[in-house]
Amino acid sequence: MIKSMTGYGKAVAELAGGKLTVEIRTLNGKSADVAIKSNLLPKELEMSLRKRVSEALVRGTIDVFLSFEPSARTASLPVDAETLKRYYSEISGLRTGLPGMDRTEAEDSYLADSILLSAVLRFPDVAGPKKSESITESDTEAVRKAFEDALAAVDAYRCAEGGALYRDVTSRVEKILGFYDEIETLDKERKDLVRERLSKSVEDLSVKVDPSRFEQEMIFYLEKLDINEEKVRLRQHCAYFMETIDGEPYPGKKLGFIIQEMGREINTTGSKANFAPIQKLVVRAKDELEKIREQSMNIL
Repeated sequence: MIKSMTGYGKAVAELAGGKLTVEIRTLNGKSADVAIKSNLLPKELEMSLRKRVSEALVRGTIDVFLSFEPSARTASLPVDAETLKRYYSEISGLRTGLPGMDRTEAEDSYLADSILLSAVLRFPDVAGPKKSESITESDTEAVRKAFEDALAAVDAYRCAEGGALYRDVTSRVEKILGFYDEIETLDKERKDLVRERLSKSVEDLSVKVDPSRFEQEMIFYLEKLDINEEKVRLRQHCAYFMETIDGEPYPGKKLGFIIQEMGREINTTGSKANFAPIQKLVVRAKDELEKIREQSMNIL
């Protein structure tokens, strides 16, 4: 069964210093583009996990979000007083720098000191664990397991989405084949009408023509309008599409090339048909193919 490139997974790791939450979100992309939106991970561990994510998810735009919630013991670590003073002083100094406002007006209109102090205390390098204290070497296995759990959740999500994609695109391929069954039925009527129209045009000219030569020219003209080759190739492309989507684990890119070939045959059918009922069916087939193209861009 095919998989979608859209997915989401979340897992939590209980570490010595607190709780680490791992979220992975994926969208369609030409290759595995992994972005880890955090500076919590030690460099070596980050590189190893990035490689693992790329291998597991194969392809797509992949965003990994990490958030760390310190435990009560860790959260009560002493405040970095020097950093607190520096931030508080710099922000307080901005009060007098506001255009058209003297110090008294600035103090009256600005946040109260208690609120300002509370805001500065939320800065990550003022209170709470530092990066180096969030994830230690002893936490490595727990972090890896959280990543594996999140990847498994993403894979399950992708499988569910892939099932819906499969049902949609294969039903549209069946519709296109149905349109070509109708075109097959209309094709004989089209040829008879072309022959009848040409014969009437010759009669209207009131000129004598060589019947055998006229028949030869008629055959030559009908051969130029013949769409049998396009019908055969379109059916072959549809069969190859189904063979690929059923038989390959990651068929997305190849399906894109097959869709291009299907489009060529449908376009040629429309340009050669010269018959309104067939051209209407061609338009409907183009519409279905475009929807297949849009959906296939999200197939892994």
